[in-house]
Amino acid sequence: MRNDFLIFGSVNSADYNVGIYGDKLFNAPEREYTKYTVPGHDGDLVIDNNRYKNKNVVYHSYIAKDFPANMDAFRNALMSQTGYQRLEDTIRPYEFRLGIVKPFDVEMVGVLKGGTFDLTFECKPQRFLKDGEKVLEYTANGTILNRTQCNAKPLIRIYGSSSGTVGIGAETITISSISTYVDIDCEIMDAFKGYTNCNGNVSFTDDIILKPGKNGVTMTGGITKVEIKPRWYIL
Repeated sequence: MRNDFLIFGSVNSADYNVGIYGDKLFNAPEREYTKYTVPGHDGDLVIDNNRYKNKNVVYHSYIAKDFPANMDAFRNALMSQTGYQRLEDTIRPYEFRLGIVKPFDVEMVGVLKGGTFDLTFECKPQRFLKDGEKVLEYTANGTILNRTQCNAKPLIRIYGSSSGTVGIGAETITISSISTYVDIDCEIMDAFKGYTNCNGNVSFTDDIILKPGKNGVTMTGGITKVEIKPRWYIL
């Protein structure tokens, strides 16, 4: 039998002799719509909210030996992780999610030797690809290829010595002032350098996304290099 395990934040289930298996780990998230009823018209009027809902991901789990000690230690370690944490497993080693652990119950098997339980995580809808964590570097105009069907929202680091622009696809980032580099998180459209807010020096024509297919990368003025962590994902 294959011994699969998961890692949630800093907790590795294998350290507590916790194994996992599952048959519903690849189910798709639900797209969010707002529905309206119109008198005299059959069916609902549906407005697409352009987002997906969080999804519960369930791992069937077990401890085969030394159950009480392993279970107590594992539960305490797992529940000490707060907020969204990185969630990955050996069933799908090429991807990870961001999730929150939910309370769980345990069913004993035998006399304090083993037990089974379901681990449930409320996860963001994206299944992030580990390949999307690789930083792509540009010192001249080029292209970046999104092989997925989802709009990625990258993390961008722009280096420069003076003002300039960076084009990503159809959108433009304008830098009015730069000191060595500036980071831009396109998930929240925030510009910063370390703990320093740089939004006053950066403007955007619109949200910066990497659409499916080829996206142009251009730079003008005092911009010397662009690094892009694409953060590819699938649903």
